[in-house]
Amino acid sequence: MKAGLFKAIVNFWPPLFFSGIKVTHLAADYTETRVTLKLRWYNKNYVGTQYGGSLMSMTDPWFMLMIMTNLGRDYFVWDKHAEIDYISPGKTHVHAHFKITDEILAEIRAKTANGEKYVPEFLVEIKDNNDQLVARVKRRVYIKLKPRARSSDDPELIEPDELKNT
Repeated sequence: MKAGLFKAIVNFWPPLFFSGIKVTHLAADYTETRVTLKLRWYNKNYVGTQYGGSLMSMTDPWFMLMIMTNLGRDYFVWDKHAEIDYISPGKTHVHAHFKITDEILAEIRAKTANGEKYVPEFLVEIKDNNDQLVARVKRRVYIKLKPRARSSDDPELIEPDELKNT
């Protein structure tokens, strides 16, 4: 799907829309995404700052989606793990910037070429309107080349009946 259309659709996806999360930039090649979270009455916590769950939600699908789109349908790509380190209260709107490079994609392809799983870790910083650090989020993404895309001489791909005859 073209990035502009995807951006328009995802900005109205209820979990993001009703949390105040918005994609402000999505590169045409899906290698870069910028997301904002507006501080609103409905997403403030008890002390009037950004709700931690919304901060985590604003980082949720982006690395997975960017990797999935760039690798294509021959790979399993899943969000596996995330952790957040709150640094300072988010008292204004906040933003995050996600980027994957050709080098990262090449490393993923190399590490998964024989069907091994690979779980790279990505770090994203959430900053406020004054570019002050609010939180750091580590996200791990599970990636594995699907069996149908692996080399045909891979013994794991031979059907059990075929193994009996060898």
